[in-house]
Amino acid sequence: MTWFHVHLCPAVMSVNTLLRCSTRLQRKQITSFLVQQRALSGAEAVNALRPFYFAVHPDFFGQYPREREVNENSLKRLNGYLENLQKPGSKVVRPVKLTFYVRDTKETAERQAGIFPSGFRSVTFMLQTNDVLSTVTNILTSCSLPVEHMKELKEGFGTPKGLPNAGVPIYRPIKWDKTYYTFTGFRDPEQELQEARQVEPTLHRWLRNSEPEATKKHNASLPRREELNRLKRELCENFHLSDIRWQRSWGVAHKCSQLQSLSRLSHQNPEALTHLQGHTVVFADQSGMNASGDVMLGTMDVHHQWTKFFQQLPSYRRLQQQTDWLKGRISDLLGGSEVIQLEKLGPIQLIAEHYSTLTTFHNSLMSRGLRLHPRSLHGLTVVLENDRSAPSLHEMGHFIIPTSCDPRKLQLFLQRHASEARSRALHRNR
Repeated sequence: MTWFHVHLCPAVMSVNTLLRCSTRLQRKQITSFLVQQRALSGAEAVNALRPFYFAVHPDFFGQYPREREVNENSLKRLNGYLENLQKPGSKVVRPVKLTFYVRDTKETAERQAGIFPSGFRSVTFMLQTNDVLSTVTNILTSCSLPVEHMKELKEGFGTPKGLPNAGVPIYRPIKWDKTYYTFTGFRDPEQELQEARQVEPTLHRWLRNSEPEATKKHNASLPRREELNRLKRELCENFHLSDIRWQRSWGVAHKCSQLQSLSRLSHQNPEALTHLQGHTVVFADQSGMNASGDVMLGTMDVHHQWTKFFQQLPSYRRLQQQTDWLKGRISDLLGGSEVIQLEKLGPIQLIAEHYSTLTTFHNSLMSRGLRLHPRSLHGLTVVLENDRSAPSLHEMGHFIIPTSCDPRKLQLFLQRHASEARSRALHRNR
C-alpha cells in the first residue's frame, strides 16, 4: 500500500493540493492512482453498456408484462447507482442487488442454462464496486455478454499522457457493437459490404455466366424476329413506305402485333394506306405527324381511328410545306444556317407545334431587322427550343436558340461563336 492510500483522501483534498504537498515520488504515485481510478463519463458508460441495454430493454418485452416491469424497475435502480458513482466527491455507494430478464439468441441459448421457452433468461447479480468501469464490467460478465470492447477503455486508462488531460475523453468513432445487430435483427452494414465485395461479379464473369441463358432466349426469339422482318418488308414494298420505326424499345412480340394490326387494316381497307406513300411510319403513343414529317400511329388506337387519321394526311402535308417554307426564310435571315430537329428523349414535337414555334421566331426576326451576311453561317445548323432563355452552343456544333431570344443579342452570339461552331462541326463529321 502506498503513502497516498494511507494518508490522503481524494474526496477531501483537491488534486492540485495533493501535488503541491507531496514529494516527487509521492506525486508520481498520486498521478498513477488518479489516472487508474478516473471514472467513465456518462457517454462512455452508456456506450460500454450498449450490448446490455439491447438485451434487457423493456421495449423488447411487450408481450411479457411481468418481465417488462421487472426490467424497468431494475434499470431505474441501476441508473441511480451509476449516477451516484459519477457524482463529484461521492463516497462508498451502498450495494444493490438487481434482477434482469436477458434476451438470448439461438446460439447463446444453446450454451446457457435456465432459458425460458419465450427466449430469455433470468439473471441476478450484486453491484458493490465503487467505480463505473468495474461496475460496467461486472454487469456484462454477470449477463454473459461480450466484454471485448472494454479492452480499449482499460488500455486508455492504463496509458495516460499526463494528468492535465486525464479528464478529456479519448476520441473514438462511434461504432455499433455486434450484439446490437444480434438482438435487434438488423443487418450489419459492414458485414453486408464484405459479403457484397466477395460475391460482386465482374463484367467478364457476368457475361460468361449469362451466356447460356442469353443464347437460349436469342434462339427462342429467332422465329419472331424473322416474322417481324417479313411483315416490315412487305408493308414497305406494298405501300412504298420509306421506313417503319418505333418510338419506344418495345419487345419483338409487341412490335409484331403492331405490324400484324397494320397488315390486317391493309387487307380490309387498302385504299386508306395509299396516303402513307413516301412517309416513314412511327408507332408511337399518339397518332399524328411529328416535326420531321413522319406519320405516327398511336399503339392504343383502333383501326377506325387510324383510317380517319389517314384521311387527314393531305392537310398535314400542306402544313409541312408551310413549315419547310418558314425554315427557308429563317435560314436566309440567319446567314444561311440550316434549321434542324434534334432527336431527344421525351414527348415528340408535333408538326402543328413546330409550325407555331417557327412562326413566332420568324416574326421576331422580321420585326427587329437582323443584319447578318447572307452566307456568313452557311454550313452551320440551328435548333429552336421554347424552354430556354439564352442561346448556347451544342457540343456537336449546333446553335441552340430560344424562340424568345432578342435578335440583337442573338446576332452578337452567332458572330462570336461561328468559328467555334465550325470547329466542333468539323470534329463531329470526322
